[in-house]
Amino acid sequence: MTEQSLKEKTAKGLFWGGVSNGVQQLLNLFFGIFLARLLSPSDYGMVGMLTVFSALASILQEGGFISALTNRKQTNHKDYNAVFWFSCLMGISMYSLLFFCAPLIARFYNQPELTSLARLSFLSFLISSTNVAPRAFLFKRLKTKENAIISFFALTFSGILGIILAYNGFAYWGIAIQTIAFTTGTTILSYYYSGWKPSLQIDFTPIKEMIGYSSKLIITHTFQIVNNNLFSIVLGKFYSEKEVGYFNQANKWSTMGYTTINGMLTSVAQPVLAILSNNEQQQLNALRKMLRFTAFISFPAMFGLSFTANELITIAVTEKWLPSASSMQILCIGGAFLPISGLFSNLILSRGHSSVYMWNTIVLSLSQLISAYLLYPYGITQMLYAFIAINIGWTFIWLFFVQREVKLRTMDFLRDISPYLILSMITIPATSFITNGIEVVELRLLCKIGLVGILYLSILWKADSTILKETIHFIFKKKRI
Repeated sequence: MTEQSLKEKTAKGLFWGGVSNGVQQLLNLFFGIFLARLLSPSDYGMVGMLTVFSALASILQEGGFISALTNRKQTNHKDYNAVFWFSCLMGISMYSLLFFCAPLIARFYNQPELTSLARLSFLSFLISSTNVAPRAFLFKRLKTKENAIISFFALTFSGILGIILAYNGFAYWGIAIQTIAFTTGTTILSYYYSGWKPSLQIDFTPIKEMIGYSSKLIITHTFQIVNNNLFSIVLGKFYSEKEVGYFNQANKWSTMGYTTINGMLTSVAQPVLAILSNNEQQQLNALRKMLRFTAFISFPAMFGLSFTANELITIAVTEKWLPSASSMQILCIGGAFLPISGLFSNLILSRGHSSVYMWNTIVLSLSQLISAYLLYPYGITQMLYAFIAINIGWTFIWLFFVQREVKLRTMDFLRDISPYLILSMITIPATSFITNGIEVVELRLLCKIGLVGILYLSILWKADSTILKETIHFIFKKKRI
């Protein structure tokens, strides 16, 4: 692949990755608004208590093989077929185990209704176990446009179904069924767009070749899932389901923001960096360009979400959810740095160092787990402050390991991100001061968004920002095509 064609593929991947994740989050927002108006915080809290178990089982059945297949220089049908059958066997095993453990989960949370709800909810990862191979096929080939289409139709179908069920009084059962519908739709469409089909000629030799790399990812992702769902576990144990619901609502908005950015980058970062792994200078150049683009998008987007939390919650899901706004503000500040950490971890994976990725994630997760355990008696807010402080600080730990792979100097890193960080920190408080007097909440939200956008982009344009001009050029080029 030539350097020019790789640049074009990267640009298209970022564009369609952005479209895919943007559409996905907009649909999540649209349907989430309706569901939050129809359902109570307790309904969300019930499902939130099970999230960590479903996510852990999904990680075990996926086995890190999507990343492992992406890093392999050459792949064939036998590789994907081995992953398909192995994932299916793991999915069946995990579902069987959790089916019989459901009463224990219900007893842990002291919620008897969770037994039946768990057995229904866990069907989603059983279905997704059949989707690992076609997802890997699409991911390795940078088929981000196809993934955008898959996300759109699966989310639209499952979202409409979720609203119908909530309107008819299914409560938390409707949320579980909606998730199953989304997983089913994604799986069917992944097979359609990948064109890949499994065969009965089963040979697990490729699994043995990839297991050293992928096993470390399993451990890593397990700690990531526990880390990401840490507060749902702690809150579910020590607080009421209503408080879990408020946190899940705040976390949903924050996650919606950084997942859009992170997903856009992840759709191209590891495949592109893996292709360039034999040329350190080219890989460094690609990393720094992605880093600047990440900062350009992430800081204004996530700080902006924090800045407009009260207005967004009030308008979108009504004042009954307003207690979640303060948690959302804190989470969004920390979420601004997560795409940068995600980019660094993709660089490490592209160099084949899954053990570095594993141990770094384990220590991060344990640090946050210890801080949550020590601080839960003092309230949710104190736990959240510690959580984001550790996340932000850990960006520099990731940077240390990146510097062992490529020559990214600390000053170059700060030079790449600081213009966008500083500009976001200036324009957002300035806009807050200007718009504070506006009493109509809808008008205040529009003025905040519009004024921040105008100030941020105008200053970058005046400063002759390369990232801004390249982004505008690419967007208008796509329109002409």
